[in-house]
Amino acid sequence: MKNWIASLGLALLSMSHLGAAHANSFADLRTKMTAARESLVVMATTKEKRGPDQQALVKDTANSASAALAKLKAPAGKEAQFKELNETWAAFKKTRETELVPAILGGKEELALKLAGGIQKERFTRCMSLLSELGG
Repeated sequence: MKNWIASLGLALLSMSHLGAAHANSFADLRTKMTAARESLVVMATTKEKRGPDQQALVKDTANSASAALAKLKAPAGKEAQFKELNETWAAFKKTRETELVPAILGGKEELALKLAGGIQKERFTRCMSLLSELGG
């Protein structure tokens, strides 16, 4: 009986450890998504920061967030939120790469501001909300 109780205790301890590790992974993803957003904001707001180095940073930070997201799994009971996070981030990243960055680099500031302050802001806010729901 003592062995069974000890085994149960170890199992619960390891499960709580997994939950904490999972939460840390979602917190890390939040950090990476925020870095991706910040690198783009710098490019959008600072004309001197639109060269190859900043463009690479914009692309690399988004790819880093995508790679971190790809390694994660949905926490039990939160599959719908996790699916929505993946879909929202994918849409955010696609619009960023195919519309927003080209608008910034092409000097189309009105279009860039419309995208950044509209659908992209909504998507990023939703990603952050979903990350909170998922433990990040």
